[in-house]
Amino acid sequence: MERREAGAARRLAPDEMTSRPRGKGPPASEFRIEPFVPARWLRSRHAQTICGRLLRREPPLPFRRERVDTPDGDFVDLDFPELGAGEAAPLVVLMHGLEGFARRGYALNVYRELAARGVAAVGLNFRSCSGEPNRRARFYHSGDTGDIRHVLELLASRWPERSLGAVGFSLGGNALLKYLGEEGEAARLSAAAAVSVPYDLGAGADLLEQDRMGRWYTRLFIKTLVEKAEAKGPLMEAAGIDLERVRSARTFREFDDAATAPLHGFADATDYYRRSSSAAFVSRIQVPTLLLQADDDPFLPPRAFPWEAVRSNPWVRAEMTHGGGHVGFIAGSAWRPVFWAERQAARFLAERLASRARRGS
Repeated sequence: MERREAGAARRLAPDEMTSRPRGKGPPASEFRIEPFVPARWLRSRHAQTICGRLLRREPPLPFRRERVDTPDGDFVDLDFPELGAGEAAPLVVLMHGLEGFARRGYALNVYRELAARGVAAVGLNFRSCSGEPNRRARFYHSGDTGDIRHVLELLASRWPERSLGAVGFSLGGNALLKYLGEEGEAARLSAAAAVSVPYDLGAGADLLEQDRMGRWYTRLFIKTLVEKAEAKGPLMEAAGIDLERVRSARTFREFDDAATAPLHGFADATDYYRRSSSAAFVSRIQVPTLLLQADDDPFLPPRAFPWEAVRSNPWVRAEMTHGGGHVGFIAGSAWRPVFWAERQAARFLAERLASRARRGS
């Protein structure tokens, strides 16, 4: 990858874009993003990644929770932050990352940034992530678009005149982009943003196995995934899952071979990664979409970013920053950190949804 000074970003030049899209508002390429300058005291990718979690300790918000039954007899929980936006305001659905939930620090930041721009929000907690085990043996995964589709259909039918957008972080971003690619122009969304997406799940899993920090990140996730599997022991065993094999997993491939793949209809981890990686779906997106990624993301090698798909698709705007880690993107000082990704995603979504509202489409 080309060398750039801190704060510089890889953008597509106008002659790299295809013709202007028609339909859901102005092309994503017209959005003017603010530059990212990493905090001087957080120069490494791991410092950005770890402090991204530690520093996003926002004051809690009041929420209204709604349980939504799924067609297969399970449920997901929706969290509506109560920040004063009325039911006529545009609505953005937030999708969290692996083993996260809809009240993570980055989610609270997004809700506040959106509210400041007159946009309401709702957080989708994936199955088993709202603090209560789901009913079925299956969980959620990086390519699971069924619950996203179900929730968006529900919201669109409840508020048919309301502009809908979405923002996804990490795993949630991967699932969101896959949904957009699957649906094309039929997507229920008028704008979308995705942050720190693992576009190639296999490449990301392999990268995490290559150094000590990657293996440390993996252990943190595997620990809670295994605990959830053990808590549903009888259901897992009835589904044919070998719990001893699950417990012995030390890498994402091992866990996905033992649990994720058989629970969700994949032949093995390789089949799961191939069919669920969002890179293959980016070229099919037909909704204005902003992609925010760091060139030092420890969960994805830069070569796995789908630049060719972005170049061929005028609906998509990609910004790859120099530095930022995984869901880090911290600027400012230690006393007043600035969370760049949440602000850019909220700006983009507010602009695009306002544009749609003005057109009355």
